[in-house]
Amino acid sequence: MKLTLLALAATALALPAAEAPVQCPGTFKAIDASAFIHALTPGWNLGNTLDAVPDEGSWNNPPVVPTVLDDIKKAGFKSVRLPITWTTKIGPAPDYTVDAKWLDRVAAVTDMATSRGFYVVLNVHHDSWQWFDFTAGGADVKAIEDKFRALWTQIGQKLACAGPEVAFEPINEPKGTTKEHADILNRMNGVFLEAIAAAGGHNVQRVVTLVGLGEDGPKTSQWFKVPPGIKNPWALQYHYYSPYDFIFGAWGKTVWGSAEDKAALEADIAAVRGNFTNVPLVIGEWSAGATVEPGARWRYFDAFSQAAKKYDTATILWDNGDDFLDRAARTIRDPTGKEVYFNAARGVRNALPDGTTDPKATTQTSSAFVFHKLGQPVKESTITFELNGNTVKSVTGPDGALVAPRDYAVRGSGVAFTPAFLGKYFATTGPAGVRANLTVSFSAGADVRVQLVQWDVPVLGAKSSQAVSGADLHIPVTWKGLPKIAAVKARFSDQSYLADDWTKYLGPLQQGYVTYNNHWNWDGKSVILTKGAVDAVTSKKMAATFTFEFFPRQPGNSVEYTLTA
Repeated sequence: MKLTLLALAATALALPAAEAPVQCPGTFKAIDASAFIHALTPGWNLGNTLDAVPDEGSWNNPPVVPTVLDDIKKAGFKSVRLPITWTTKIGPAPDYTVDAKWLDRVAAVTDMATSRGFYVVLNVHHDSWQWFDFTAGGADVKAIEDKFRALWTQIGQKLACAGPEVAFEPINEPKGTTKEHADILNRMNGVFLEAIAAAGGHNVQRVVTLVGLGEDGPKTSQWFKVPPGIKNPWALQYHYYSPYDFIFGAWGKTVWGSAEDKAALEADIAAVRGNFTNVPLVIGEWSAGATVEPGARWRYFDAFSQAAKKYDTATILWDNGDDFLDRAARTIRDPTGKEVYFNAARGVRNALPDGTTDPKATTQTSSAFVFHKLGQPVKESTITFELNGNTVKSVTGPDGALVAPRDYAVRGSGVAFTPAFLGKYFATTGPAGVRANLTVSFSAGADVRVQLVQWDVPVLGAKSSQAVSGADLHIPVTWKGLPKIAAVKARFSDQSYLADDWTKYLGPLQQGYVTYNNHWNWDGKSVILTKGAVDAVTSKKMAATFTFEFFPRQPGNSVEYTLTA
């Protein structure tokens, strides 16, 4: 009978840090680092869960259950990264004893993953900006080193007998901006290796994914040094969230996919490979999440995954629980995005929806949608695609396969929907919102989901209020189309920008715009001005007007709200 990691832990691993190295029963079939890394793609992060602060269920996800990993397995992912925060589970100096129940929990979740055939990378996560921050003023680097060594000794003991499919990552996105910081981190990578080796078991044979400052490509390329005398098979991990404004909904950027955009992305990934020509590489986090316009997201996923494959780099998608797997409903929120990622990683060319890619544009179009404005007659509507050598194979809807030419016609790279077909879902009057989902299938690559959306301008429950500092402001909204914000412009009454004055040099859809989560958000019932936006008004003691823009992003599809000081 196969022993689980927890069973091994019960017999062999219940050791304090100071005791003798763990001895493991059985054999360990070591995996070469290159083979391990090649087995990871497509990978998935169990984000905002074991890494939540202060406890596993403290953020937007409940504690992980086995069905979550069943669903990820069914979806086709091959590896799971386990971000784990240890801060509140570590005792005081000098022993820094880790809570035994937390070690058991980590071992149990690792078991959940490996028993389902996943390769696993587990780490020390948000500790990086808590006690591990050696860049902070007055930081005691020696104390940090001692704590780091003790922590990894205990993790290493607990997981010493884990199979070769389990890899360790020393620290997530460690802070630092200088060579001096990098020198400390390079030493900490060595401390990590010494600690897991001293813990015993199979740890010296285990794959490790070492890191540079911030797990940032350029800083890693500039300053990372291999620890001297390394015995473990090793790879290098970095993260990729670029361009920042597109990925994180900053400064009104909702378009992506020009030739320049794709070239910049490829150049970034090529540069890291060029600096580490013979090192196995993994991008342990990457994504474009909930704020991103779907067509632009799919173009990004395709270009990113193609570039990673071209430069022999494994990829693990970041999922915070709100972006991809709906853990309660047990469904993938964006099946097209997932399939675009998977196909591009296999070298299969995807057909992708056309859309605006010019950063100087004044409106945004997207073939991920067929939009119909309430009050307008229902007319033929055409969406176009970047076919990339593919042909349109079929279109299906809520009632099954659409019939050509009654429902649609393929014209070159476009699909034209007839007024008779669209009239089943659109009208001059009637309910607004997503009226139907269509699936366009191609000769190869991902199917593309197209939403039929009937829209009007959303209505706010109020047009103004007085700013009260210290809290978010929730403004009731009646959605009339897609229930999400596209972007928010913010100007004081003297026409100065609420934030980031330099955006005046950007295109019309970005000048004076503020940033998702820093300044705005939304939920099912409200548009939200965050504490940061409200405090900016009270600090300046001047009224500000916030223009909430929605999809389709075109003149007139916006509402204004004034916050007085």
